Amino acid sequence: MSSLEFIKECQEKVFSGERISSDDARKLFNIPDEDLKELAECANEITRDYNGNKVDVEQLNNIKKNACSEDCTFCGQSAFFDTGIETYQLPSPEEVVTKAQKAKEEGAESYCLVAAWREPSTKDFTKVCKIITEINEKVGISVECSLGFLTKEQATKLKELKVKRYNHNLETAKSKFSEICTTHTYQDRLDTLEIAREAGLELCTGGIIGLGETREQRIEMTLELARIYPEEVTINILVPVPGTPLELQVDLPNSEITRMFSVIRFLLPESVIKISGGRETNLDDSGEELLQSGANGIITQGYLTMDGNNAQKDRKMIEKIGLEA
Repeated sequence: MSSLEFIKECQEKVFSGERISSDDARKLFNIPDEDLKELAECANEITRDYNGNKVDVEQLNNIKKNACSEDCTFCGQSAFFDTGIETYQLPSPEEVVTKAQKAKEEGAESYCLVAAWREPSTKDFTKVCKIITEINEKVGISVECSLGFLTKEQATKLKELKVKRYNHNLETAKSKFSEICTTHTYQDRLDTLEIAREAGLELCTGGIIGLGETREQRIEMTLELARIYPEEVTINILVPVPGTPLELQVDLPNSEITRMFSVIRFLLPESVIKISGGRETNLDDSGEELLQSGANGIITQGYLTMDGNNAQKDRKMIEKIGLEA
């Protein structure tokens, strides 16, 4: 069977409601470069069939940027590295409400509150809950959170506050994780996702590609994501931060990025697959091609420690390729 025939066979499995096997996923990940366009087109057809033409547009608010206790080698907010990034504590609910309202007016469907810490203290968690309550009452935008490790009680409280989705990334493959972080384990991350799911929260998880991992390790992370089956997958493309151990990391070829997004779509046909940090700097087109290769979501207006495209520019990009913002 040719590579093109194999891609089509896998696509038919997905359309019939059958999950492709891990062996199938490995083969898709390793198809020859000359057949990559066909893989991307078939992933796009799956996206349109299961998700329509709508692109999920999200904005983030890094509500606490400080010297985090974790030593993740890619992160400019880690206390272990001198990156010169501005730090600040939790803002008032009024400040966040104003930004959430602006995000809604700019077309964002969801608003994710992100905090740079290992886990929220009781005091900080109470403040975050106040912020969420104010957004719910005054803005009416879908709230998501990324607050690090959670207790069962905290996860239950977020669900009570109508938080839709909890983000906690795997970051990389299990076999790579100890090279990326030593202050917590890969299992710690899986445990947090399980706590969030048991509380009834939808899951958003993914990672960063371009950390120096092998293609086999990208396959490994992709298969783990398929096992978890989150409602949303968020894939970041490393932007090396000066002062971190990965500041000299070489960019990942765009073909490898396309493979990642396309194969994830075959494995998770119904999930939101979001192009996150790094799309503006690593991709020539800010994500146009990936939105036609399996992805159906973006983050706009910037990320945790770096700027991004403004919402109007991203809306025009989405409309240019015949999709809906």
